[in-house]
Amino acid sequence: MTSISMTDARHIFTDIANKVMFSGERICIRKNNKPAFAIVPIEDVNMLEAMEDQVDIKAAKAAMKKGKFISLDKLARELGV
Repeated sequence: MTSISMTDARHIFTDIANKVMFSGERICIRKNNKPAFAIVPIEDVNMLEAMEDQVDIKAAKAAMKKGKFISLDKLARELGV
């Protein structure tokens, strides 16, 4: 993964965006010489969100099997909505 300082990234943002969009490159942005965040292709984000959804579904199914759930009405009352 390419790494670049936030200061340098400001000056070449369009180049960075093009590398990510068209080459699928992942770019790590550093602040104070420490990784701060990454710019990644949207396909990577979509894949990560799908994986998170699968983990959540698996956990929900496991909780339901154990009877560890409450009704939507009870949850709404507890949340005051």
